[in-house]
Amino acid sequence: MSVQLWYWPQIPGRGEFVRLFCEAGEIAYEDMAREQDADALVEHMHAMEGIRPFAPPYIVDGDICIGQTALILQYLSDKEGLGSGEMEVDLGLFQLQIDIADFVEEVHSTHHPVASGQYYADQMEAAYEKAHDFRANRIPKYLIHFDNAVASSGGLFVLGQQWTHVDTSLFHIMEGLDYAFPNYMKSMQGSWPHLEGVQAMVPEIEPLADYLASEHRIEFNENGIFRHYDELDEQ
Repeated sequence: MSVQLWYWPQIPGRGEFVRLFCEAGEIAYEDMAREQDADALVEHMHAMEGIRPFAPPYIVDGDICIGQTALILQYLSDKEGLGSGEMEVDLGLFQLQIDIADFVEEVHSTHHPVASGQYYADQMEAAYEKAHDFRANRIPKYLIHFDNAVASSGGLFVLGQQWTHVDTSLFHIMEGLDYAFPNYMKSMQGSWPHLEGVQAMVPEIEPLADYLASEHRIEFNENGIFRHYDELDEQ
């Protein structure tokens, strides 16, 4: 039985973290709003009863409905046996996934530092200041943290030779940063060698390679989380 993934159909966004893991792990899923449309997603959310997800992405697996990207990935990892199988280690992976979620929110705030409901053009001055601090202080702090997590395993991935949902997510944030801040990332090349190794190795996961080369993968764009504006990438 396929898992239903509900997320906005025209952006990679947070839904892409789920797609990448499902594709790499050969987890059958239906990308519901892409098969239907955004209106279907809104209608589906409004029709739900009980404790609803706050926002997409969320998945429906039989009678189970789960929101929050980190929790979705942990649930699917446990269900499909794609974690370590040890509670202490898997909680560590979940912790890293929450760190990634925090980082993604900071990425979004570089182009929407004042209000998410306002256009970028209405908050460009604040965005410029925010992006400068993000490049100078926040990217290094987070990426050093993630790089150390990979390095501590002594292997290619966070669990050594075994890839996990954390690795597919680290791949996505590195790809997103390359898109949003190409000048900065090029200038810092080699600063996070273990993360760069993950970025290079994750596409070698055979099922994922097919997805990355397909039209089903949505390209980064200026409606998503990782957006490129020249003025926010000035060196």
